[in-house]
Amino acid sequence: MKTIKVLIVDDSAVVRQVLIGLLSATPGIEVMPAAADPLLAMERMKVQWPDVIVLDVEMPRMDGITFLRKIMAERPTPVVICSTLTEKGAKTTMEALAAGAVAIVTKPRLGLKQFLVDAADDLVHTVQAAARANVRRLATRREPTPLSQPTAKHTADVILAPGAGRTMAMAQTTERVVVIGTSTGGTQALEEVLTALPRVSAGIVIVQHMPEKFTAAFASRLDSLCHITVKEAENNDRVVPGRALIAPGGRHLLLRRSGAQYHVEVVDGPLVNRHRPSVDVLFRSAAKCAGANAVGIIMTGMGDDGAAGMLEMHNAGASTLAQDENSCVVFGMPKEAIKRGGVDRTVPLSSIAREITLI
Repeated sequence: MKTIKVLIVDDSAVVRQVLIGLLSATPGIEVMPAAADPLLAMERMKVQWPDVIVLDVEMPRMDGITFLRKIMAERPTPVVICSTLTEKGAKTTMEALAAGAVAIVTKPRLGLKQFLVDAADDLVHTVQAAARANVRRLATRREPTPLSQPTAKHTADVILAPGAGRTMAMAQTTERVVVIGTSTGGTQALEEVLTALPRVSAGIVIVQHMPEKFTAAFASRLDSLCHITVKEAENNDRVVPGRALIAPGGRHLLLRRSGAQYHVEVVDGPLVNRHRPSVDVLFRSAAKCAGANAVGIIMTGMGDDGAAGMLEMHNAGASTLAQDENSCVVFGMPKEAIKRGGVDRTVPLSSIAREITLI
């Protein structure tokens, strides 16, 4: 496997030191001389171009977003944003993701060194996923006009007991509901899908792998761009036509039903497939309470979260779709769902909004 060359651009000497140590210790990753700001980074890149850039967004001389846009215009390269875990940082990071960044690595203002050490496993996986990203997809995006520590890999069993296939699907309602799961590259992909939907379309529930504090800013941004309403999910929020609910970072999201009405439940619990929120948890809950009235869509992302849950949805009679390889930034999650036999059809990203309108 090709060695991944990583360039770290951060004005914090502590961050640079810790990230260099963690990434250098990983086989298959080569860390280039780090830079304290984008202007120094550009000098480094004249000598050697990186495979992945780990980039802070708030820096002197040139901010990270300006630098990111320059990179994506001149020579598209996978960029991982290293952002402060604050509401202010979240808003700025959303701009970076919209500009073509692949993923987020968070950092607190206090206890920084220990936090990064504890989050080493996630950091390494994020960089490795970024190295495999389809930069062609990142480069062709256009800005729309507004209208932890390694753990055992749990399954959705730790949050919700499995159902029993089609026998669990209730028949008191014909209301359709769409559940979507995505990860790396998903912020851009969801933006493309949701902005294309008309004001009246099926209710949607979404799990996007994203850190705590960032999902509220993400939902707010999408809400400003979309005809439909988009919000960060809160406990007991109704799932209604013309609204998309996004799982809050750091919490699992389940679909529930009371009579003919769907609502969501926000719960704590262990990481599932090393994620919280987990796509498998959402998909399993949809299989149990919606059955054939549900449509499951799995989109770009690294790993296998959602593959088991999509198979459960398929077995419960739901319609299931996967984003095709050519339009994914990372094809890992859809590929695994297809491999396990839970996907009815694969479709390009450009067709997913139309599929939802036809429900």
